Amino acid sequence: MPSVPTTVTRDRTWLVAIAAAFWGTDGLLRAPLAGALPAATVVFWEHLIAVVVLVPFLPSAWRAFRAASVRDRIAIVVIGAGASALATALFTAAFATGDALTPLVLQKLQPLVAVAAAAMLLGERVRGTYWLIAVPALVGAWLVAFPDPLAAQVGELSAAGLAVGAAVLWGLGTVLGRMVGVRTSPKDVTVLRFAIGLPASAVILGVQGAPVAITGSQVLPLVLLALIPGLLALVLYYLALKVTPAARATLAELAFPATATVLGIAFLGVDPSATQWIGLLVVVAAITTLGLRERTAEPVVHVRTG
Repeated sequence: MPSVPTTVTRDRTWLVAIAAAFWGTDGLLRAPLAGALPAATVVFWEHLIAVVVLVPFLPSAWRAFRAASVRDRIAIVVIGAGASALATALFTAAFATGDALTPLVLQKLQPLVAVAAAAMLLGERVRGTYWLIAVPALVGAWLVAFPDPLAAQVGELSAAGLAVGAAVLWGLGTVLGRMVGVRTSPKDVTVLRFAIGLPASAVILGVQGAPVAITGSQVLPLVLLALIPGLLALVLYYLALKVTPAARATLAELAFPATATVLGIAFLGVDPSATQWIGLLVVVAAITTLGLRERTAEPVVHVRTG
């Protein structure tokens, strides 16, 4: 077992917040593209652009992959194919079938998914208080997803289902990333995430019969989408997470829905209903409570030390 360093490093909660704010720009870039291109096409180009930028780091990442255990290799493949390619395709499709706010807010259910997945995969014990947080969060998510929560339309159900599916895959990817990160550097995990996600996104492209071709006017938005809320935000997040307690990181990640909501209202014509505003506040409050609980003597998740 690797030794645990005893040196205390200054925490970088502020850097997590910056990364999360970059994620908040995702809808501003993704929503127009989702309306003009199939989700598979957008995701393929996102991964291709990121991989082109990461080419110099591919050899070392490949060596790290070969040196990893079979379990870690499987986890890395799931992260790349599932949490990166498939989840992003579901997330993009949610924009094409619903409004610009719902997918972004429902993504904040990811910490709840990660807690449950950590209990199943990493042996972390979930306390009963988890459900006191999870149930209100799910109710809040329902309120956010539908302007009229008692009369949900088929299209709204589809968009919400796609967004929640993406959140589940991303939550699973977070847990697997923590598991793999014990033995593989964050840089290599990031590179492998995109490198494996590229062929996976190509398969999705082929299965759906989506076109590869894009127009000249779509190049810049795709580059910005791949590099700002995509690669740059992920790199900053991994750097910060190395020295930032998970509970504080969870709180700082609230910069994501806050930024997304402001940009959605200002630039995407989003006009949330009264119940959607209530749902947004409930989701934010639930995730904030989750973060605060993890800093107490009796956190929601009990991590096994033996």
